[in-house]
Amino acid sequence: MADKKKFLLRIDENIHTALEKWAADDLRSINAQLEFLLTQALKNAGRVKLTNPNEPPPEPPKTPGEN
Repeated sequence: MADKKKFLLRIDENIHTALEKWAADDLRSINAQLEFLLTQALKNAGRVKLTNPNEPPPEPPKTPGEN
């Protein structure tokens, strides 16, 4: 398993509370939930390669006026 980078994150208490509930709903720790959400955002933005080659690439964002 790859080493994980540690860092301090300061967030608003309301955001922390919402993340805590969401993580519990998904049976994850807050740390795992944040990593999941950040990974999805990075994949959707095309900033990281997909880890599963069988997974289809994310849809590119539509520009205004596109159908």
